[in-house]
Amino acid sequence: MKTLMTGNEAIARGAYEYGVSVAAAYPGTPSTEILENIVKYPEVYCQWSPNEKVAMEVGIGAAIAGARVITAMKMVGVNVAADPLFTVAYTGIRAGLVLVSADDPGMHSSQNEQDNRLYAAFAKIPLLEPSNSQEAKDMVGLALEISETFDTPVMIRITTRIAHSQSLVELNDPLERLVKTYERNPRKYVMLPGNGRARRLVVEERMLKLAEYSETVAVNKMELQDQSIGIITSGISYQYVKEALPTASILKLGLTNPLPSGLIKEFAAKVDKLYVVEELEPYIEKEVRLLGINVIGKELFPPYGELSVRMVSEKISGQPGITVAPAFDSPIRPPVMCPGCPHRGVFYTLKQLKLVVSGDIGCYTLGAMAPLEAIDTTICMGASISAGLGMIKAHPEMAENMVAVIGDSTFLHSGITGLMDVVYNGGNLTTIILDNSITAMTGHQDNPSTGKTLMGQPAPQVDFVALCRALGVKRITEVDPFDLETVKEIIKTEVAVPEPSVIIARRPCALIIKNTEKPLQVQDCKGCKMCLKLGCPALSFDEENKTAQVDQALCTGCGLCINVCKFNALRKSGDDNV
Repeated sequence: MKTLMTGNEAIARGAYEYGVSVAAAYPGTPSTEILENIVKYPEVYCQWSPNEKVAMEVGIGAAIAGARVITAMKMVGVNVAADPLFTVAYTGIRAGLVLVSADDPGMHSSQNEQDNRLYAAFAKIPLLEPSNSQEAKDMVGLALEISETFDTPVMIRITTRIAHSQSLVELNDPLERLVKTYERNPRKYVMLPGNGRARRLVVEERMLKLAEYSETVAVNKMELQDQSIGIITSGISYQYVKEALPTASILKLGLTNPLPSGLIKEFAAKVDKLYVVEELEPYIEKEVRLLGINVIGKELFPPYGELSVRMVSEKISGQPGITVAPAFDSPIRPPVMCPGCPHRGVFYTLKQLKLVVSGDIGCYTLGAMAPLEAIDTTICMGASISAGLGMIKAHPEMAENMVAVIGDSTFLHSGITGLMDVVYNGGNLTTIILDNSITAMTGHQDNPSTGKTLMGQPAPQVDFVALCRALGVKRITEVDPFDLETVKEIIKTEVAVPEPSVIIARRPCALIIKNTEKPLQVQDCKGCKMCLKLGCPALSFDEENKTAQVDQALCTGCGLCINVCKFNALRKSGDDNV
């Protein structure tokens, strides 16, 4: 039977069909739905880990113990997991271990744009690149086979378009789910320098064997047609090439580390003019040039952003590609916090106080957008606290005028060590933990503070107050972020204190609670526009009548705007005179 599936759904199906027993990940767009779909197959144990390094280490342990494993993360998550990844390339595994890296060309939801094919080459592990959902499912099976045959972890690199676009997938019955017996082997798995040096030679021998394998594996193949133009490509770029240049000859690469040098030379000899079409870095192009082959690549295609059918057609054939005109011109809609978002009041207050704000990754990063414009820096997951400490170490006087802001899930991901560092190194930094009771930005995944696992089992909840106290923080305050006056007074107090402090602003995400409040009403508005400074999408201004308006379909009735209106023009339904 065939069914439409996204690439992420297909990878989950592949994990189920090809005998995966353990799956671990940290949510990150565009990879999040892989685990959210694997959990639908109760035969597979799956979990959200506090961060990608932990997920990778859980996977490594399970694979060494004898279970087939899949781990998944977005491309920047591999940065976090790199330490164990590079070492497991040395140790090898006992049962198949697959790492799915979901890259994000065009930075649809990421703080940078990196090409993780380079990670596979750097770590010296095999790399597979599917070009549609069927291949995404099939390559899970191939990756597990390669992993066990060559005693190595294998990376499957997808991109946003593969992760989220749909194509037909053939469904098959699952293999028998077997877990091998554990075999103790300290010389293989204990990476002391002496053992590591021996395993380093194994890695090189393995790569030579994989290079031979890449010449014959079915996912690397020539599609010969018009031989005046030859194109080497992989992943989603293959789909762009096929649509833009349907008669061109193509060398389609599915296993891209190591590259099949013999097959590349053979293909190059058959075509008159050779191109490499790939997104982001000239990864394939550089290897082709090292073979002494003249090829055209990044002279035509930029090393950033996404490619498209139109771009491929224009750059190679000189003809404009087919484009589908939009049915209407949609308005530009900058990202904003949701109506009723508990973070909004904190950022409104921080802007009022004119503080320097070291920010972090999550919904609250939108505090940098107009009209709030309250965040000064955002670097990576967990960096708000560490970077804040660095800023006050460079300029001690900044401590009286700055805070670090971090979400609950992000704090558990990689903020704990930063706060520990603040305490240990005497940094008088105020940290605000925005606790909205969920991992919101990636679609409301549970985490160690929510009381539930990915598989729906009840779990102990992290106590942020006790945790911060255990790290050595003595001043810890909890506050309702909608209580603006209290929020303001607490922040003013804590930034003035010459020691580490933590403020926990706690209120659930507006999208996970069933709000029973009615939308607000406007009466006798004076047109001061003070409420608009909150940046709530439910509020707008009628320029003709000089009055604020509440979108009844969007308003959650949270009442935050009531706190900033000086004329009592915004009121809850049912109040007097409304």
